[in-house]
Amino acid sequence: MDNELSESEEGFCSLLKSLATPPSFTVLRVNTRLEHRDVIQHQVQEIIKKQYEGRKRPVPGVECHPLLPDVLVIPNSGPHVDLEKLKLEVIVDVTCGMAVMRGADVFAQGIMGAPVGMHVGDKVSVYADVDGTCRRGLVKQFQERKLFVGNGVAQITREALYCTEEKASGVGIKMTEALYSAPSLSNILPNLVFAQNLPSVVCGCVLNPQPGDTVLDMCAAPGGKTTHLATLMNDQGILVALDKARQKIDKILTNTARWKLHCVHSYAFDSTKACELKSTTVPPDPPPYPPESFNRVLLDAPCSALGQRPSVRNKMSLKELKSYPAYQRTLFAQAVKLLKPEGILVYSTCTFTLDENEGLMEWALTEFPFLQLVRQDPHLGGVGSRGTSLTAEQLQLLQRFDPGSPLSGTDKTPDNDTIGFFIAKFVKNTTR
Repeated sequence: MDNELSESEEGFCSLLKSLATPPSFTVLRVNTRLEHRDVIQHQVQEIIKKQYEGRKRPVPGVECHPLLPDVLVIPNSGPHVDLEKLKLEVIVDVTCGMAVMRGADVFAQGIMGAPVGMHVGDKVSVYADVDGTCRRGLVKQFQERKLFVGNGVAQITREALYCTEEKASGVGIKMTEALYSAPSLSNILPNLVFAQNLPSVVCGCVLNPQPGDTVLDMCAAPGGKTTHLATLMNDQGILVALDKARQKIDKILTNTARWKLHCVHSYAFDSTKACELKSTTVPPDPPPYPPESFNRVLLDAPCSALGQRPSVRNKMSLKELKSYPAYQRTLFAQAVKLLKPEGILVYSTCTFTLDENEGLMEWALTEFPFLQLVRQDPHLGGVGSRGTSLTAEQLQLLQRFDPGSPLSGTDKTPDNDTIGFFIAKFVKNTTR
């Protein structure tokens, strides 16, 4: 028992350490409908070479993933603990700071505090406000909890940030020496490249929609998985993408237009009401839809998102954390109703709690005995976690990407050093 506890504590500490750092690889999904992967690989490599001209790090190579035919992989580096901390300090919000750790420059909107007299061209150190206590426009040095994320060059003055009526936008600090060095992906070949965490790409491959299918993406924004599914379908068939927020639908429309995809039909609609028994609507017309309208359904469910990396602060309450499974069950029940017999349902989250993952699968198999867990292809992650009534065989069919795995040095690969993620695949049997 003591050994089990010790292993559990060690695993938890490893998890917290991993969550505070970015993955060791940048993953790009490429638009193979418009261009060959090798051509895009060369174009990306040339762009990164130019990016790194102002950095003091070797230019990383752009490699093709050995198993995923539409994926490019770029190794990141860090932490670079030898960086000099400069006299001029810029404070950014924590979201901006985490983006910098994955290769982004600092955009003006994320700057909370800047030194008096900061001019364009000044070299500055950038810190993330860990607890969100910095007031916008701070003048004096920030004394609260902050995380150093690197050095850069100011592209804007303090006056332009805070002393004009016009809202500042664009790059505020161009990062030249980041704590974690990764390529900046802002506006890189937007019609050919989509930055995506590797498990999210795997998720689309597991659903494996075919040309001519009728597919539902229930919680689709911002459209990464949607564009992937449409590409796998070779833009042939019907793909309905739903999300509650109108502004999120606009992002999906932007991404599908960039990728020249026409089979996607996006609607601002609450997926908990997507199935209506008396409906006569046929996809791709707007929802709600009658039961058994889709060959394949992707439910990338809203979740606690505890697997996102890097993450140095989480303000979620226990009440909020416990609210997700009930919402996920409601969405799952709708997905099952909308799925045709012999259809395929893929459920995924970017979290690692048992209640939102294996616990929900345990409920689903009891509630819908005609559902069957099936093998996933590809299966690049680990298997399901113990702690429910799921059998060892069923756990083998689940796919977990665990950021807390004890990895070091050459053991890190694009497949195992990822965000936390969970995937389950079901077939709806005709016998009920």
